[in-house]
Amino acid sequence: MPGHFNILKNVIYCFCFMFFIAGCKPSPEKEQEPKKAANKTYTVEIKGMKFQPAELAVRKGDTVVWVNKDIVAHDVTEEPGKAWSSSTLATGQSWSLIVTQSANYYCSIHVVMKGKLTME
Repeated sequence: MPGHFNILKNVIYCFCFMFFIAGCKPSPEKEQEPKKAANKTYTVEIKGMKFQPAELAVRKGDTVVWVNKDIVAHDVTEEPGKAWSSSTLATGQSWSLIVTQSANYYCSIHVVMKGKLTME
């Protein structure tokens, strides 16, 4: 009988150990900050002598891509200080900007063409 008692004792120890381990949790890590929304990419088409859409609500870090789908060349230039500007975009060409702040812009070739980026 003493052999059976040792086996029973070992089985009980194993169960106790498994329950102990199952109840242990790793120490909590420092709380994570909420995830920011992923940056988005927006497309503005240049066609019919207009930026479409003419106004766009964006967040800091988003990318705006202007695509010239018009039959004439255009550019995209920040207004009023020309802080940034694309090169002249022939039909089918595009230019992109990572947004850092709200901005008004226009086509310096056709100054009646205007657009606006508004930071959310």
